[in-house]
Amino acid sequence: MQDFFMWCSIINGSLLVFSFLICAFAGDWVYRMQSKFFPISRETFNVAIYSFFGLYKIFFWFFNLVPFLAFAILG
Repeated sequence: MQDFFMWCSIINGSLLVFSFLICAFAGDWVYRMQSKFFPISRETFNVAIYSFFGLYKIFFWFFNLVPFLAFAILG
């Protein structure tokens, strides 16, 4: 189980960092792509992205990193 949670943490942490970097350095491109599908203002988009990253980070900690650390301590 420790290996499973280790790899889940690595993969999800990488996705979190990669997604953040894309939105940080190509935020206008991401907004233009999404606004083609959903009519949304830039301010609302920024709030949605910020909320997404916050929720993703909470889930990452709660479902990946904390179980991995608990198994590492116990193992």
